[in-house]
Amino acid sequence: MIVVFGGAFNPPTIAHQQIYYYVRQHLDVKEFIYLPVSSLYTKRSLASNYHRLQMLNLMTKGLPGVKVSTMEFDDPEYRGTYQSLLRIQEAHPEDIVAFIIGADNLPKLNKWINVRTLLAEFKFIVINRNRVDIRQMILSDPLLKQFPDSFITLPDFDVAVSSTAFRETLDPGSVTTEVYDYLMIHGLYKE
Repeated sequence: MIVVFGGAFNPPTIAHQQIYYYVRQHLDVKEFIYLPVSSLYTKRSLASNYHRLQMLNLMTKGLPGVKVSTMEFDDPEYRGTYQSLLRIQEAHPEDIVAFIIGADNLPKLNKWINVRTLLAEFKFIVINRNRVDIRQMILSDPLLKQFPDSFITLPDFDVAVSSTAFRETLDPGSVTTEVYDYLMIHGLYKE
């Protein structure tokens, strides 16, 4: 299985790293791809593509089977998760491609570009957040319940760390030492 973990990684936290270990422990992972979204995706304040890439490279250094993809950084416009996963599938035609999301994103999936096609063609690995009942969330949603086999649920993950909380607190325990040193040297998230 090719596992794709997309996100802003603004900054990459220890939760992003621990999800890698957790998924590898529970699933047969051939390659784990971190796929940072380009700053073209959103108007909210992101550290530059360059800085987020450098921090992801620091966080993933030495992790076996990991690749950090710049695919969305290299696109001239935001194309959406579906287009990115199609390109990854083309590079790995014999493998299942699965995309990681937090359970808190399940209610928002219906707003994603090409959501029905995404759910029909790819697997979603759902990581628990806030100890919710993932299966119940899927079965109670009018869209998601149409695709029950598209979801691989990992309900026992529980790390209460987020990039948003880090940006508010600059808590050094929320990121790896290398990432913390990098963002302090470059003065990121201090405004």
